[in-house]
Amino acid sequence: MKNIIRLLSLVFLISSCDDMFTPQIENNLDVDYIYNNASYAQGLLANGYTRIPIDSWSFNDVATDDAVSNDNSNGYRKMASGSWAADNNPTERWTACRSAIHYLNLFLSKSDDVNWADDQLVSVMFNDRMKGEAYGLRGMYMYYLLQAHGGWTEDGRLLGIPLIIEPETTSSDFNQPRATFEECMVQIYTDLNEAIELLPLDYADISRDNDVPAKYRNIGVSAAQYTRVFGDHMGLRMTARIAEGIMAQASLLAASPAFNSATSTTWANAAEYAAKVLDRIGGVSGLDNNGHTWYANSSEIESLKAGGNPAEILWRTGSESSSNLESDHFPPTLYGNGRLNPSQNLVDAFPMANGYPITTSNAQYNAYNPYANRDPRLSLYIVYNGSVAGHNNSTITTATDGTTNDALNKTETSTRTGYYMRKLLRQDVNLNPSSVNNQKHYKARMRYTEIFLNYAEAANEAYGPTGAGSHGYSAYDVVKAIRQRAGVGTDNNHAYLESIKNDKEAMRELIRNERRLELCFEGFRFWDLRRWQLNLNEEVRGMSITGSQFDPALSVEIRDYKDYMNYGPIPYSEVLKFDALIQNRGWR
Repeated sequence: MKNIIRLLSLVFLISSCDDMFTPQIENNLDVDYIYNNASYAQGLLANGYTRIPIDSWSFNDVATDDAVSNDNSNGYRKMASGSWAADNNPTERWTACRSAIHYLNLFLSKSDDVNWADDQLVSVMFNDRMKGEAYGLRGMYMYYLLQAHGGWTEDGRLLGIPLIIEPETTSSDFNQPRATFEECMVQIYTDLNEAIELLPLDYADISRDNDVPAKYRNIGVSAAQYTRVFGDHMGLRMTARIAEGIMAQASLLAASPAFNSATSTTWANAAEYAAKVLDRIGGVSGLDNNGHTWYANSSEIESLKAGGNPAEILWRTGSESSSNLESDHFPPTLYGNGRLNPSQNLVDAFPMANGYPITTSNAQYNAYNPYANRDPRLSLYIVYNGSVAGHNNSTITTATDGTTNDALNKTETSTRTGYYMRKLLRQDVNLNPSSVNNQKHYKARMRYTEIFLNYAEAANEAYGPTGAGSHGYSAYDVVKAIRQRAGVGTDNNHAYLESIKNDKEAMRELIRNERRLELCFEGFRFWDLRRWQLNLNEEVRGMSITGSQFDPALSVEIRDYKDYMNYGPIPYSEVLKFDALIQNRGWR
């Protein structure tokens, strides 16, 4: 009884200060808090940046004929070997991209009512910029969702994603059907055009009032006010130029064989969208001479200003000093784990320096000296037997009878194909535990070389190899410039290219091959093979070298893809939850 009295007394004392039985006000901000808190409002928009699916290296090349991994737990390795399923999908983008769209929808519904700044002219510009970014990001996420999850259903429809462009609440009907692929493309174009209308081509400081764009100058905006909103400090955020680049990417997807029978986007449309981006840098003359080694141009990387871009880069992540890529992919003798192993299939795709494919009689390919007189990009992108690598130019021996752990299948961190990846890696990184030396890296979200190759592909299909449309340059011109930059065909006036310049099918194969080489290990091959509807089951081969004997037919991995896998699945968990979601053909 005494204890009970003491307890009741304690309760009385506590409740005299606070009612214990009344829930306290939670320290959670309601969404309407954004109206007078611009930073909170920007937090909603920030969710549109943090989920960008290409901001980290996927190395899905391991799921293609370009590479394998020596990591038994690699998801793409398992996927390519037959474990790809709707509930086991390393390529899944549904969750993150749709979540980002939700935040962007919410932001767009509130932005007009946010007090962005006490200066009302500045507030107007902030609202325009933020909304432009949100529209551009939403269009981008829809493109990535179509790439990963668009597909044909059992009843013969080409579907995309549920087209949700308004914010959802707890009372919303989440059981929404997928819109058609075409309806999604129309929304992508609409969103990206909104972004282009609202955003500057690039962010830049200005010092003269006359340099303020007319739409803002006419309402009295000064150079200082404009720079506050659209100045250099906004670099790496969405711009009109980037939105145009995404338009070029999305239109190429829609015009490709896997999708073009049920869309209104034509090859000519895709060529026009790519050309709009390229015309801004002078067309073919704007191809960066060092663009094919963008990842290793050390002086260029070191001198990058915050938010600035090299000539090759249209959009990138911020740079950081690290050695993670090298730790994963350097050969073992350089203290790396050798994770991604390029295939013999990819090595064979590099032509001879004279421009001829190695399978042609004019190539003068020597099977007993297979790396001699090859396309210079081969030694830039791939470490082969006898290559030098690392900060001290170590010789890497991948031969079967090699004595170091770099040798073929020597240890769990050794190559399985006879090759290691060199591209993307800074050779001036030192991983020696006694003297580790990091270097700056950044991830290219979009390169001009990609857009040039987009144009070449679309222009060849729309106008033929030498047709220039309305832009003064053709697929032939683009391919010639890219090969010239690489040092391919320069000693014989591009004889091979000249021999096929009037053959649309041969030019198509060359463009696809140039895309394979120029963009290798950057996450394109997996998506390209599927949109082209090409064979996913190419056996992956390696090179076995013993003494002076070269065997390029070493079988490394057999692929196990089904025909329906040209189109990715809707996540199994989503189909279970929402009966309005129709799964793509073949998936369960």
